Amino acid sequence: MFIDRLTDKIRKLQNPTVMGLDPKLEYIPFSIREKNVKLYGSGFKAAAESILEFNKRLVDAVSDIIPAVKPQLAYYEMYGTEGIKAFEETVRYARQKGLIVIADGKRNDIGSTSEAYSRAYLGETSLEDGAAERAFDADALTVNGYLGADGIKPMIEDCIKYDKGIFVLVKTSNPSSVQLQDMVVDDGRKVYEVMADLVLDWGKNVIGECGYSSVGAVVGATWPRQLKELRERMPHTFFLVPGYGAQGGGAEDVAGAFDRNGLGAVINASRSLMCAYKSKKWEGKFSEDEFDLACREEAIDMRNELRKVCSL
Repeated sequence: MFIDRLTDKIRKLQNPTVMGLDPKLEYIPFSIREKNVKLYGSGFKAAAESILEFNKRLVDAVSDIIPAVKPQLAYYEMYGTEGIKAFEETVRYARQKGLIVIADGKRNDIGSTSEAYSRAYLGETSLEDGAAERAFDADALTVNGYLGADGIKPMIEDCIKYDKGIFVLVKTSNPSSVQLQDMVVDDGRKVYEVMADLVLDWGKNVIGECGYSSVGAVVGATWPRQLKELRERMPHTFFLVPGYGAQGGGAEDVAGAFDRNGLGAVINASRSLMCAYKSKKWEGKFSEDEFDLACREEAIDMRNELRKVCSL
């Protein structure tokens, strides 16, 4: 089951970290970009090749110390079909290196459209003469559950059939999430608490040996009190926690996401790892072309900080 594979990997590496792969051209060293412009010109092809090289070196740098990566689809889609190819190759390469891949697409729809999203990222696409192929074949997908159960059911079915997982948005890290998610409904619950209860129910039939479900929740690091409350409210739900690092969240902020055994959550950092070579912390220690080495050192520091607040 997906969730057992994720928790086993976290235990093995003693590290509840996921690295976000959200590349922009300005994050990538000039030497890589210059090389690909010479080869392919200044269009999407050159950008995608630069992104892929950047991603592969980052994956190589941390594949033995972190359990998972989370490529955010928007950062690939904006480079057109070439960017989607870079996403596909990134997923394939990371999985070859033994990393669990969470596709961050926040997909959301109902009925046959939800089925199509699920087949693209979690399952298989039916082709001619009874053939079927996997399109992107991620291990898990972030989804938006605010259309209700009929948007989530096809994905849960594929989680069961193909040993995959989903993470449903519950309490997102952005400040304006309060405009909707903190509204109070008639029974006194906040909207995000309603969603939390739904996610707990949706995941009750896909609970692994670790005690957690393959239907997880996205809960932001920028809401430490809510993280702790939701951990108690959702005892069988594994959390994907964005907002660490560049968005302001730190180890103390995410402490409430973990259970007494140090499990229950995987903490995402994107820019703080990808762009570590640009930070004042590592100024003078790594050149631009040593961005992967800087990323590794930052990942080690993040792991060590997280170990202080969870008892893995």
